[in-house]
Amino acid sequence: MFQKLIRHRFLFEELVKRDFKKKYKRTILGMAWSVLSPLLQLLVMTLVFTRFFGRNTPHYMIYIFCGNLIFTFFSDATKGGMGTIMGNAGIFTKVNVPKYLFLLSRNVQALINFGLILVVFFVFVAFDGLAFTWKFLCLLYPIGCLILFNIGVGMILSALFVFFRDIQYLYDVFTMLLMYMSAIFYNIDSYGETAQKLFLLNPVYLFIRYFRKIVIEATVPTVWFHLLMLADVAIALGLGCFMYKKYNTRFLYYV
Repeated sequence: MFQKLIRHRFLFEELVKRDFKKKYKRTILGMAWSVLSPLLQLLVMTLVFTRFFGRNTPHYMIYIFCGNLIFTFFSDATKGGMGTIMGNAGIFTKVNVPKYLFLLSRNVQALINFGLILVVFFVFVAFDGLAFTWKFLCLLYPIGCLILFNIGVGMILSALFVFFRDIQYLYDVFTMLLMYMSAIFYNIDSYGETAQKLFLLNPVYLFIRYFRKIVIEATVPTVWFHLLMLADVAIALGLGCFMYKKYNTRFLYYV
């Protein structure tokens, strides 16, 4: 895989540039929207939910920011990755190139956007009076896992989208449900122990919870927490690679 990526490095770089130009085409602020959009969402959520959910939650703005940061990255990468095969059919039907290049280029764009927002997030953390410790280095683990998880989910969605176009509408409903089930703006401490454990079945919540434990609580999650996150990544990435390998030739007949 890495050898093919190096061999087609020029195409990969051009795909990343094209995705950026396409996303911000005919916008006045351009890349600034990568930061402004999640910040505006954060502002709205803070104003709306502080009165109802934030009274007993310390550092509530950072609490919401953690959830919004992770969920936006996940949603942006997976929704954008869904149409990568169909959107680039004109290329791989004429030139023999690995189809995962298109998905990876879309994920690189989402990662750059995430990096920009992450810088702003750390600025907010500093203004909120939270201390920066060595534990912040542990954030590299959930970020790395989330990147791989997004790629895996993107591969699954892009493969399904070739055969079932309805998946785009179903996924919109699913992401809306996932947003409410990821405890972005509310705290699950009031729920029973069983209910709190059920939240851990949601991979997105795991990533959000990891960020909150490091940034707000200044504690490193347990080993089993790390292993559970790694298991989610392995399942998503393994299933995605399997589908790409199995249906690689069939893609040509459906695009």
